Amino acid sequence: MRLQQAGAPGPQDIVYAIGDVHGRLDLLKAARTQLLRHDQGRENPVVFLGDYVDRGPDSFGVIELLMSWKRGAIFCLKGNHEAMMIQACRRRDADSLETWLSFGGDATLRSYGAESLNQFSLDLIPEHHVAWLESLPTVLEDDHRVFVHGGLLPGVRIARQREDVLLWVRQRFLLADGDEFPDRKHVVHGHTPVWAGKLSPSEPELLAHRTNLDTAAYATGVLTIAIFNAASPGGPIETIAVRGEAALHMFG
Repeated sequence: MRLQQAGAPGPQDIVYAIGDVHGRLDLLKAARTQLLRHDQGRENPVVFLGDYVDRGPDSFGVIELLMSWKRGAIFCLKGNHEAMMIQACRRRDADSLETWLSFGGDATLRSYGAESLNQFSLDLIPEHHVAWLESLPTVLEDDHRVFVHGGLLPGVRIARQREDVLLWVRQRFLLADGDEFPDRKHVVHGHTPVWAGKLSPSEPELLAHRTNLDTAAYATGVLTIAIFNAASPGGPIETIAVRGEAALHMFG
């Protein structure tokens, strides 16, 4: 899917991208306020990079806010946590549910009012929430950038990238250089708050060929907004750290 299909940025416009929210409705609301202030009514596009649910305290509220967002062109990508939630809701089997719960789905179910964590608690999740998550694209492009949750497999054109790669890839993507990606476009992604090349989970990773905006919001209390010049290639011209309370538990 190309960003131009639904509200193309003009030559002087900017594009916002926002990292993994993970149930932090407080940070999402604060980010929205910051966006409105910065955008000054221009209604430039906003790309969310996936992982709206799990681990943080209010996944229900995050989905509700994103679904009802009325400001300008908003594009929400699917993350691997949305994929696990969808699979648990559609399959209704013990293995899918257990996998999702082990990645933080327990916090999501509790945000929907679940008192126990079993297949019956999935009935608390409205069908229109699951259908919305299913409808989300896995990748967006504009003239200069690729927006994706996890990353890309080096040497593979975007149209041939598998969904599981787009949502889950780490090492093969993180260790690649810019010459290995399609059209040498700058890649904007989330998914990996810390690895050997990104030692601080609360800081974005800003490289010449890619920008990693996962700042572990659910644990660090930092949600990152990146601002890109739509007419020019490369990384962000500015980043905004939206700060709230850090969680007491360690991220994983």
